[in-house]
Amino acid sequence: MKQARILEHNTYLYLTEFFAGMSVMAVELGASRLLAPYFSSSQIVWTIIIGTIMIAMALGNIYGGRTADKNPDPDKLYKRMIVAAVWIAAIPVVGKYLILGISALLIFTVNGNFLILAAFSACMVIFVFPLFLLGTVTPSLVKYTVDSLEDNGKTVGMLNASNTIGSILGTFLPTFVTIPSVGTSITFLIFAGILLLLSILYFISAKGGGKSMLCGILLFLVCCLAGTSGSFAFWETDLTYEGESVYNYLQVREDENSVILSTNVLFGVQSVLKKDHSLTGMYYDYALAAPFMAGVYEKDRMDVLILGMGTGTFATQCRRYFPNVRMEGVEIDQKITDLARTYFELPEEIPVASYDGRAYLNVTDHKYDVIMVDAYQDITIPFQMSSLEFFQMVRARLKDDGVMVVNMNMRGMKEGNMNQYLADTISHVFDYIYTVDVTGSTNRELFASASPDMLEVMQDNMALTPDGSLMDLMNQTAENLKVYEPSGYLLTDDCAPVELLGMQVIDELIRDEVEYYRGIYEKKGLKGLLDMLL
Repeated sequence: MKQARILEHNTYLYLTEFFAGMSVMAVELGASRLLAPYFSSSQIVWTIIIGTIMIAMALGNIYGGRTADKNPDPDKLYKRMIVAAVWIAAIPVVGKYLILGISALLIFTVNGNFLILAAFSACMVIFVFPLFLLGTVTPSLVKYTVDSLEDNGKTVGMLNASNTIGSILGTFLPTFVTIPSVGTSITFLIFAGILLLLSILYFISAKGGGKSMLCGILLFLVCCLAGTSGSFAFWETDLTYEGESVYNYLQVREDENSVILSTNVLFGVQSVLKKDHSLTGMYYDYALAAPFMAGVYEKDRMDVLILGMGTGTFATQCRRYFPNVRMEGVEIDQKITDLARTYFELPEEIPVASYDGRAYLNVTDHKYDVIMVDAYQDITIPFQMSSLEFFQMVRARLKDDGVMVVNMNMRGMKEGNMNQYLADTISHVFDYIYTVDVTGSTNRELFASASPDMLEVMQDNMALTPDGSLMDLMNQTAENLKVYEPSGYLLTDDCAPVELLGMQVIDELIRDEVEYYRGIYEKKGLKGLLDMLL
């Protein structure tokens, strides 16, 4: 077999290994961003992504080694790389449709573990094949580069080093450069283009593979034209803003009454602004009971800290109703803070630190009257902000009569659910705990304090509020407050299975939501369901 001139030295093979390793990691990180708006970015989803990719790579290693032994032809490897490049380039075009299609199929056919099954199925369908092909690269290159047993250790070591260095760059570049600046879709296209270019250069040198190159280039160009929109919510036609940050998918939409921020394309509202500056009708309103419990009208100044600032719904409400409140916010995602200033009327004078909430408590020694913990999004609950040690830190940053309010956004019904674990953990730190369910949602607000007078203080201050609608809501909240009775559950830094607990609640919510539609599907089949929906 005649060898291409470009392979006469091992340098190009090392470059191939380098860029293959880079592309594998870039696809892995791109996979997490593609799935996150639909399935969250929890540890469960990451586990599925990593496990699926390892399956694909292992199978690719086996297949690549066997085919290289039988027919050590570099043409076959670089043709496989063209196929992998085209497949990766097609992910922005069809990936989101496949995710929704798979989810729609499973939601009516499974009774439990929906998140795991849907995410795993999506990964298998979308990512296994191209990464299987890239898994054939290393064993194939070993075959092409090892000429004798005398230096095979050195050669294999160089290949592995090239792959590892490429993987390192493939980890950092998407996270800190390409995804925040140009988005997930173009990130896939960039690394697909690199693989395609490597193969083209090889075939130009080998003076062959013309049909493979032409097909690869044409399909890649089609994907570039069709897959650069970057819209995860492709059915939405009038979004005010859609983009990505280092941490989140971000979506701002508005109507004649409200401006809403979501970090998930299918469900969830992270922040809302009412254009008439009225109450939102959501959990932010119920959380306003915390300043009353801390004696907002009895103090010249009240200090409030918000961990999980979002776009500042709670902060702007406090500012509207309590002129003596001084607020600080902590929001890890700077881009959300930028959106807050642009679309949600968050005043510049309200400081927002771009920090992790727990890390911020570590570096501040200030004492607050109210600390709001609003850092939980669907199943994405940071374990470090749900543990005993975290709530002990919150307690240390509260004044003696201070109040912590926690938004718990998944109200489960089963024994040992997520909210029960959280509330029980808080009961190990605070002596007085009350909860109230938010009407019309799955949210529950928890109020905790070391002061036995928090309810009496609330009643006294409610009588002083000049706003009638706020007074009515606080009366309703006070009537529905319940003393929390702990059951002994505990989350610690060492053991906090928040993802599994959250997944149980999501399964419960999904079952409740789709039960009606599942009945139609079981009786009349897919056609009957579509007829009803359309």
